[in-house]
Amino acid sequence: MLEVKNLMVFFENALAINDINLEVQKGEIVGVLGSNSAGKTTLMNTISGLMIDIKKKEDRRGGERITILGEIRFEGEEITNTKPDVRVKKGIVLSRERHPIFPESSVEENLKIAAYLRRDSGIKKSTESVYEIFFHLREIMKRKAGFCSGGEQQMLAIGMALMTRPRLLLMDEPLLGLSPLLQKDLTRAIKQIRWEGVTILVTEQFARPLLPVIDRGYVIENGIPVLSGTGKELMDNPEVKAAYFGV
Repeated sequence: MLEVKNLMVFFENALAINDINLEVQKGEIVGVLGSNSAGKTTLMNTISGLMIDIKKKEDRRGGERITILGEIRFEGEEITNTKPDVRVKKGIVLSRERHPIFPESSVEENLKIAAYLRRDSGIKKSTESVYEIFFHLREIMKRKAGFCSGGEQQMLAIGMALMTRPRLLLMDEPLLGLSPLLQKDLTRAIKQIRWEGVTILVTEQFARPLLPVIDRGYVIENGIPVLSGTGKELMDNPEVKAAYFGV
């Protein structure tokens, strides 16, 4: 479904992503693990196309020069230079770390706003699906999003991404800052989203709760891929245990 080949991203002369190759098959949950500043967000921004917009803004204001090399293919189509809004229409949707919500609007209104580009009759069904995955959101649907907790806002952000009917959902560090209980709820939700027919690529620095969920995973350090394997293989790998589990 998704193929990333020899991807490199430069910020001026600094190499943020260095020759990354990865693939995601339809129906999989694939994880990208790495510590803070490993290049995970840059990778997701590049796959989603957001990096193209960032590059254009920097070019216009004479700021940091960004260079993208390599190839990204989605369902066999080369999309390396495709605009982010076109990628969304193809079904590639990014739920960013600290994804922006509309704080003055209710939870329910945020979900409706996320579906504003849709012209079909399935919006109500999509909303119900979000409430089934994140059942707590149903209880607070009338609450202003700005008064929701960090965990509730994270659930809402992912729910907003789901309202666009993604085929490939990109999740950038969804567990960041959440309590162990909320991390458990969110990993359950990730599995349920896959059951709904959505393929998932997720980045995370909290490997312990994520590894049992993913089918396959990649470990990157300083933008460089260093390990790959199934979730179980990575969980049993002594290097991963030392780096992420402290054992």
